[in-house]
Amino acid sequence: MKRYVFALLGAFSLSACAQNPGASDTAAAATPATPAPAAIEAPAGSPAAEARDAILSINPRVSIESVSDAALPGFQEVVVSGQVLYVSNDGRYVLQGSLFDAREKRDLSQAGLSKLRQRLLSEVPEDQRIIFAPANPKYTVSVFTDVECGYCRRLHEEIAEYNKRGIAIEYLAYPRMGPGSDDFRLMESVWCAADRKKALTDAKAGRRVDSKACENPVAAHYALGQRAGLTGTPMIIAADGTQMPGYMPPDQLLEALQRLDGEAAGGSR
Repeated sequence: MKRYVFALLGAFSLSACAQNPGASDTAAAATPATPAPAAIEAPAGSPAAEARDAILSINPRVSIESVSDAALPGFQEVVVSGQVLYVSNDGRYVLQGSLFDAREKRDLSQAGLSKLRQRLLSEVPEDQRIIFAPANPKYTVSVFTDVECGYCRRLHEEIAEYNKRGIAIEYLAYPRMGPGSDDFRLMESVWCAADRKKALTDAKAGRRVDSKACENPVAAHYALGQRAGLTGTPMIIAADGTQMPGYMPPDQLLEALQRLDGEAAGGSR
């Protein structure tokens, strides 16, 4: 029975391409990260408290981002390490997976994650991002990127096309090989460069980037990506926290953002 519990909660701290198995644990531990969320406060005996305590009883080391009433009657929605769980109000049962509304044809699990991503990204100052934007952008997306990822490079090769369509790209760092890796150090050098935009473009094109050290946000971005539920790069997130399905060519991304706009307008009427 215990192996099923570990399978459930063992995934809380993992991301599919988050860490190179060869990266040293010492280096990872030495790398500063964003602070873990504060403990969720709830009145003793309340459904939120029961749900929180149920998760912590299985793994006391996980960081719970939020607990709220779920759309599923009798359950709480718990967001943990970028994943959504449903815990019965008495704390006995835990469900893992998407909650799909067949009538509305939408994944209700994504709503809580979108709010979380929106909140986390709002805490990242503009000067910690590398921004490629047109003069008057119609849309702005945040993109967790890596310099070694093929689709990240492809997206960046088309950066001018995204900008022509009125889309601003705001990059955050997510070196997939993990803390202590050459990939991680290269991205730190990019963020420490005098001209970050040129350095990022050079790194993605395989050109040499001078090694530099400074106070930088790469470790914080990496930790943030894990909390936001990152499973692959590039991770494209719309202004409302909606995650796009990986790399999207300029026209497809524009269509997706326009569709989100239309859905938001329809929902407000």
